[in-house]
Amino acid sequence: MKYSASTVHSRYDSPLGPMVLAATPAGLAGVWFDGQRHQPDPSPWPAAPNHPVLQAAQAQLAAYFAGTRRSFDLPLDLERGTAFQQSVWRALLQIPYGATLSYGALGAVIGKPSAVRAVGAAVGRNPVSIIVPCHRVLGAQGALTGYAGGLERKTALLQGER
Repeated sequence: MKYSASTVHSRYDSPLGPMVLAATPAGLAGVWFDGQRHQPDPSPWPAAPNHPVLQAAQAQLAAYFAGTRRSFDLPLDLERGTAFQQSVWRALLQIPYGATLSYGALGAVIGKPSAVRAVGAAVGRNPVSIIVPCHRVLGAQGALTGYAGGLERKTALLQGER
């Protein structure tokens, strides 16, 4: 995924490990755990710890981890994905706090019930972890599968929402 020259970033030390947050003029464009699969290299982006969207994202993530926030209210820039990926990411935003959905059910939500593998690939490429809640997607029969940030983090996020 290509990011615009106007992308800026900041760092956030979450309870589950250090994170990189990225924003563009359109909104929050990335939230990744350090070393997460598909994490872009943020070094070309200027550090902007005082950027209002990045500050709001950090505050809302801190409240989420503290158990006092169940939803996020941030402008999102999800334009880096394909049309299919964007449809999956928008569907992820509809999964309520504390709920889970299978990859197959997510495929049905977007009108592609047989595209389970493609849905899984799109979920794995979600650039805005936690806020676009890809951790709420499970395998068939509730199996804990796949999470670009690591299964131990997925487990912790799901347990935190119980």
